[in-house]
Amino acid sequence: MPTISNKGINMPESPIRKLVPYAEAAQKKGKNIYYLNIGQPDIKTPEIALNAVRTHSLDILAYSRSEGSEAYRIKIAEYYKRNDIHVTHNDIIVTTGGSEALLFAFGSIMDEDDEIIIPEPFYANYNGFSTASGIKVVPVISKIEDNFALPPIEEFEKLITPKTKAILICNPGNPTGYLYSKEEIKQLADIVKKHDLFLIADEVYREFVYDGIEHYSILQEPGLEEHAIVIDSVSKRYSMCGARIGYLVSKNKELMKTALKFAQARLSPPTLAQIASEAALETPQSYFDDVIEEYVKRRNTLINELEKIEGVKVAKPNGAFYCIAELPVKNSDNFAKWLLESFDYNNNTVMVAPAAGFYSTPGVGLNQIRIAYVLNEESLKMAVKILEGALKVYKD
Repeated sequence: MPTISNKGINMPESPIRKLVPYAEAAQKKGKNIYYLNIGQPDIKTPEIALNAVRTHSLDILAYSRSEGSEAYRIKIAEYYKRNDIHVTHNDIIVTTGGSEALLFAFGSIMDEDDEIIIPEPFYANYNGFSTASGIKVVPVISKIEDNFALPPIEEFEKLITPKTKAILICNPGNPTGYLYSKEEIKQLADIVKKHDLFLIADEVYREFVYDGIEHYSILQEPGLEEHAIVIDSVSKRYSMCGARIGYLVSKNKELMKTALKFAQARLSPPTLAQIASEAALETPQSYFDDVIEEYVKRRNTLINELEKIEGVKVAKPNGAFYCIAELPVKNSDNFAKWLLESFDYNNNTVMVAPAAGFYSTPGVGLNQIRIAYVLNEESLKMAVKILEGALKVYKD
């Protein structure tokens, strides 16, 4: 009988999506579910992007250039310039989502069994991308008590070996919502320059920062030109998750030359989605102002309601639209399944993402969940009320 690869066997399940069958079964029983598990915004996609697809005049839906259309990349560079990030269109490769950008980066800078250091908890698919690329994640744990701030830089230094090729951060963070300060970025810059490593920053939530704090990109840090790699995407910025358009951005010419070969191997990013994404760059600032105001309200509502529940600890996010909550349970995976299978509050329940899947260290985060505050305030209040009721009767 043909066998499955070890790589395939070792690919982790998505902690976000693996509970879908339980949710579907709950729906068939007539339960209403409040979805707190996935970062799919309910914010409307800018009309300008949708209209660009509706009114396009293409006769043939042809390939684009492997690195993405030149006109689009020029406009992306202009977008970055408006954000005080100075790159040219030649420093940008358009990818099929931020996921492909990260895979191109991994493939370009690491070989089998090389190592990448990542502060955890981190976006769960980093585990999957690393497994697919045959590389090893070396975690450095950030703590809820510290609001998931950057761990002491000495902890990174202890983990660097001859096989270490890069440090990866998500800024602002998924799943924590933590926003790294300029000082923390400078600490990371110093260590990657000292040890001649790459610094990869997943900056897809750049627009979503709160409380008057500014986002500081690694591309803004002087002296990182050969070290900095940014992963970006239109998915969350314009509520266009289904477009599957992302970017790989770096001033390192050798890296970009290498990444282009990976881009050529998959031919091109999707043409229609590029048309929508190029148009989305014309979205007025008022759109983002309104979206950020809405997310701040939701964040405040969520955190305030969670803090009322006895035994719950929550970190306050300064960016993105996620938070990590620590619950008075032993295993949040079992709790999440129980919520869908066995519990309801007036025929309502909630779906959460168990946080252990956002760590690579075994046994860490077992009593934590990630919550995406992508529902309106009233729905968030109801969802937390359901969660509170569930915790009162749940027995591990």
